[in-house]
Amino acid sequence: MFRFANPEYLYLLLLLPLVWLLHFYGQWRKRRNLARLGRADILEPLMPDVSRYKPGVKFFLQQLALLVLVFLVARPQMGAKLETVKRQGVEIMVAVDVSNSMLAQDVAPSRLENAKRILSKLLDELNDDKVGLIVFAGDAYVQLPITTDFISAKMFLSNISPAMVPSQGTVIGQAIRMAMNSFTPDKSADKAIIVLTDVENHEGDAVAMAKEAAQKGIKIDVVGVGSSKGAPIPMGNNGDFLKDRDGNVVITKLDEQMGQEIARAGEGIYVTADNTNGALRAVLAEVRKMKKSDVESKVYSAYDEQFPVLAWIALVLLLLDIFVLDTKNELMKRINFFDK
Repeated sequence: MFRFANPEYLYLLLLLPLVWLLHFYGQWRKRRNLARLGRADILEPLMPDVSRYKPGVKFFLQQLALLVLVFLVARPQMGAKLETVKRQGVEIMVAVDVSNSMLAQDVAPSRLENAKRILSKLLDELNDDKVGLIVFAGDAYVQLPITTDFISAKMFLSNISPAMVPSQGTVIGQAIRMAMNSFTPDKSADKAIIVLTDVENHEGDAVAMAKEAAQKGIKIDVVGVGSSKGAPIPMGNNGDFLKDRDGNVVITKLDEQMGQEIARAGEGIYVTADNTNGALRAVLAEVRKMKKSDVESKVYSAYDEQFPVLAWIALVLLLLDIFVLDTKNELMKRINFFDK
């Protein structure tokens, strides 16, 4: 497995475009100043030792060396030893509502972003557990099978959007059914389904599916995202909102009663999310009450540093830069290399 020990240094790559802009600006200034002295075809014979291409080659070598050095300080590492580790944990499937109504902004910055924030912080607290991810709107899809790979979970989380599910609706029951079928056969650990939604349910089997899950020993916790006051649904970035057939702006409201019914049927809790961490604390308290069992996962227990290879590459590039002179030389003229 490959990783960077200090990935924060990769942000230095953002400086490279700025360096290129400064270089091209300097070249433009240089050509403009020469143009003031006369035409290029007249001035060129007066500067026989000036190379047209070598400054560009030197700049390229310098930028390549800088790129390699950035990767070097980020400390690339390669996993050298794979081990099976046993930890005490539980199994949790998280179902996230990605319907268009989750774009409403009655909780800042939006219902969906608020749900993703809660889920991100939840993942930070579940390092010894197994977690899976389902997204749903008019259909439900397993986005991440149940796993101990929290790096992948975080990666998938950042890409969650309504575009992931083309059909609109809020099929909570289907999401619960899919989550029930996604757990491992292990019966020694407690299992739970956490649903993050505005609970605008457009089907009738959500409560029934929650009861079925509870009968199988799977608890359903519901996090309601939004407000009972409601808000319009943004459509695009042009300030328009979703309208009904009569041209009236649609107001989407959090259905707390439905959320409470689903949680009650699933023998879990219902909590309303806001701009505090209250919902997260309540869900974590329920997770910590669950019975844990041995959860096996394969992890890399040792990593080999790869930066020496990059250090040699950077050194070679810098040496090449030193030996490539800005001016022509007799050796280069003889082999017709950089002769202009």
